[in-house]
Amino acid sequence: MARPLAALSQQPGKIPRIGYLAHDAGPEKVFAQKLRELGYIEGRNIIVEYRIATGMHERLPEFADEMARSNVDVIVAPDPVSFRAAIKATKTIPIVIRTNVDPIAAGMVASLARPGGNVTGVFSLYTELYGKRMELLKELAPAANRIAVLLDGGFPSAKNLYATADQAARALGLVLQPVDVRSVEDINNAAPAIARLRSQGLMAIRAPVIHDNAGALAGLAMKTRLPAIFEDTAYVVAGGLMSYGADPLVQYGLTAVYVDKILKGARPSDLPIQQPTTLELAINRKTANALGIKIPNSILVRADRVIE
Repeated sequence: MARPLAALSQQPGKIPRIGYLAHDAGPEKVFAQKLRELGYIEGRNIIVEYRIATGMHERLPEFADEMARSNVDVIVAPDPVSFRAAIKATKTIPIVIRTNVDPIAAGMVASLARPGGNVTGVFSLYTELYGKRMELLKELAPAANRIAVLLDGGFPSAKNLYATADQAARALGLVLQPVDVRSVEDINNAAPAIARLRSQGLMAIRAPVIHDNAGALAGLAMKTRLPAIFEDTAYVVAGGLMSYGADPLVQYGLTAVYVDKILKGARPSDLPIQQPTTLELAINRKTANALGIKIPNSILVRADRVIE
């Protein structure tokens, strides 16, 4: 195809340009694959300009401003830090988000059903699931009342995410114990701090250092001999004990679906913010056996995936 797809609302011969703005690498591969499945060929009927700020998150506003000045057709922002930068940069260019922060509470959209303005996308319900994850952890280990929470204190959303988790913990009679980790080395060396806290369980607050180091997190849980719950199945595959949440790969793919809709003429203000329709509970029985933890039948019968 020498021009954009026939249905696109573009000027004849104009190839649509997508600005992809992210705080870290990884999700763009899923996004690119989904674009290909939708019939887009890079350089032929679409151009994607990637700005991925690995290790230099402070440059995201600069990258977002650059995209706005170049007047790309759509900006994709698959994380809260990036979509905040994008929203500050433009009120007119369509923005497709993938966020674990409630976009209504953050003041980014008017409602999930009719976002209004130039923003639409996917809301992962990540923070809304803190309470459910802690309920599962308590069901798995009834004596666990003090929960060590790994978080990157330098990550912009960390304070608000932790406050939300703490509120959910208090409602369940649990005490959260924050442990600051800002690198994989911090994760690998966190066991003594957790031991001093006399923690009885382990979980984590999403941040780049967290989702990029699933294996290190699983290793830390093994070192501390603590029952742990994480946000998605990738952690369980890496050796973590248990997870509960939506599949992030599906959500990253949905951002490409929304780009397709917008390029074909849909207005972001009319496209509902999508929420996960499927949540997956995963268990790693091999890890449970290594930790000497017996998984209750009440959890096993609800598990969507059990790794032996």
